[in-house]
Amino acid sequence: MRKCYLVSTDHLEEGLWFRDDEDFITGMNYVAIQAVRGRVTVLAFILMSNHLHFVVNGRWEDVKVFIDALKCRYSRYLRNKYGEKEFLRRNSVDIQEVEDVEDAVRRVIAYVQMNCVAANICLAPSQYPWGTGDVFFSSTGKTSGTRVDQLSKRKLIKLMHTNDVDALPADWLIGPGGYILPECYVNTRYVEQLYGTPGRMNYFLNTSSKAQKRLENQHLPSFRDQNILAALPDLYRTLFGKKHFGDLNADEQAECLRQIRYRFSADPKQIARVVGITYADAAQLLDRA
Repeated sequence: MRKCYLVSTDHLEEGLWFRDDEDFITGMNYVAIQAVRGRVTVLAFILMSNHLHFVVNGRWEDVKVFIDALKCRYSRYLRNKYGEKEFLRRNSVDIQEVEDVEDAVRRVIAYVQMNCVAANICLAPSQYPWGTGDVFFSSTGKTSGTRVDQLSKRKLIKLMHTNDVDALPADWLIGPGGYILPECYVNTRYVEQLYGTPGRMNYFLNTSSKAQKRLENQHLPSFRDQNILAALPDLYRTLFGKKHFGDLNADEQAECLRQIRYRFSADPKQIARVVGITYADAAQLLDRA
């Protein structure tokens, strides 16, 4: 029986799913490919730097295949780009059935949409490009982009970072960002009918647990993980004359983490993610600094 599920990966503590915009773009395209390859209907999703959330409709076994195939596909990309082997194997997945009761699906979609806001990355879901943040109740709709059938297979393969492009519908659109627009495969009509009006959806967004978390933690970091990650090589070089965090001795590592916290207002969890160490090690080094 087809049901609604919230699919979440655990938060990585010692690394990132997505280290730069190219990684995010690839992730978005892989979601599109799995959406057409799988037997689930995507209602909403968000790609955060160290975890993912999806709201999907389908049979449990098909939902499991969907997320496992997505992890496998993206793991190959990480291996090819960064030499990371089995990086996501230890990243477990939680699949929770959403109860078929009043407002349950509305609340879980709002929870997913507000992840980026709770992380202080942006003020509203519509400002976050990696997911369905700006998909619903859009005044423009999917009107601009390049149709899949306007690109050669060779160009599609290069753009998608996979040979598996034959199943992509010809009329799907690739937006200016270089990824297939979520409007092509997300069931926006169902979600918009579920809420009824933009104002009602906004009510659920603003009353979600993620909205409350943002109000309680406005002092938390506002710099994206990718921004800090991009600045680290220059920090290592200018402060210590070295190339990598692993090249630093213990005192230098402690000072490096102190500098990251000071310059980017980063908390220990974010610092641990961007330098690739455990939260416990980051906390110990910060106590030493």
